[in-house]
Amino acid sequence: MTRTGGTPKARAGIAPSSPQAPDPTGADWQVWTPGRYQLAEGLRPHRGGMVFVDLLKGDLYRCADTPGRAPDRLLGLGVPLGAVAPVSGGGNSDGDDGDSEWIVAAGTGIALVTEGGRPRWLDRPEAHAKLPMRMNDGVCDPAGRFWAGSMALGGDAPVGSLYRVDHDGTVHRVLYGLAVPNGPAFSPCGSLMYLADSAEGTVLRYPVDPRTGALGAPSLLARFTAAEGRPDGMTVDDEGLLWLALWGAGQVRCHTPDGVRVQTLDLPTPHTSSVAFGAGRMYVTTARHRLTVPDPLAGAVFARASPTTSPPARPFGPSPGQRGPYSDGHVPSYLEFMRRNL
Repeated sequence: MTRTGGTPKARAGIAPSSPQAPDPTGADWQVWTPGRYQLAEGLRPHRGGMVFVDLLKGDLYRCADTPGRAPDRLLGLGVPLGAVAPVSGGGNSDGDDGDSEWIVAAGTGIALVTEGGRPRWLDRPEAHAKLPMRMNDGVCDPAGRFWAGSMALGGDAPVGSLYRVDHDGTVHRVLYGLAVPNGPAFSPCGSLMYLADSAEGTVLRYPVDPRTGALGAPSLLARFTAAEGRPDGMTVDDEGLLWLALWGAGQVRCHTPDGVRVQTLDLPTPHTSSVAFGAGRMYVTTARHRLTVPDPLAGAVFARASPTTSPPARPFGPSPGQRGPYSDGHVPSYLEFMRRNL
């Protein structure tokens, strides 16, 4: 989520919701969900399907297999739910009939929760912050560590942080001074992390030590003006390309790891918020939140046929005995990184 307003775009090229599959040429978007969500976010391919959150309501949904059918609600936490990842061995693997367990970035912290159950908090690091805070986007890296950002409720102050949850459940703050962190997303081998600050309009690329999760010095991958839109949710495909939703622009853009833009896709509503691939389709969430002009398509989940593939949602894999790289107590500032390296 970002703070930029927007206006509706022309609706040409949108196929109505129907039992039919998306156009096989990939030329048209379909409205996949009959409902409209205030702030749909956090698309993740999971168990051959697709899950997403309605962030401000605190709900987790699984998309139906065909367009026009209501998604199943898996969780209703009653606090803002920024992101989820399945838990390894928690009933989230194909063929596992147990209850699904998730690690969630919700409210002011990070918790484990079983479908229908209450959160078991690992930590609530933003519970006593000076400003009202909430968790935002997050994802597991290829090694099974969970990463999630936090932000002020208004998104107008650089007081947010990026947290990493190691396999033993320890929560580490690895960056601070962020305004609206979105992502992160990781390269297939886990050696690169991409992180957006939507308020700043930047996407940074960090080297990552896959063994420890320690971050190296960042470089600027892309910068966007307010007129171009604000970088929001993102994913990396199996070829290592970064796909990025641009809030306020009604676009999804594809960049190489060096920042070269190779594709732009337009959607018919401005607040595009996350993107993911699964079952031969590209899915994109959108939002009604902070629209300046009413839009009947805002808040829908869209899909179109796509040959692009990406890994399923990587599970959080708890294992004992791991320590974070900042055991000396020094947490590097995002602004410090920017001053030193950009």
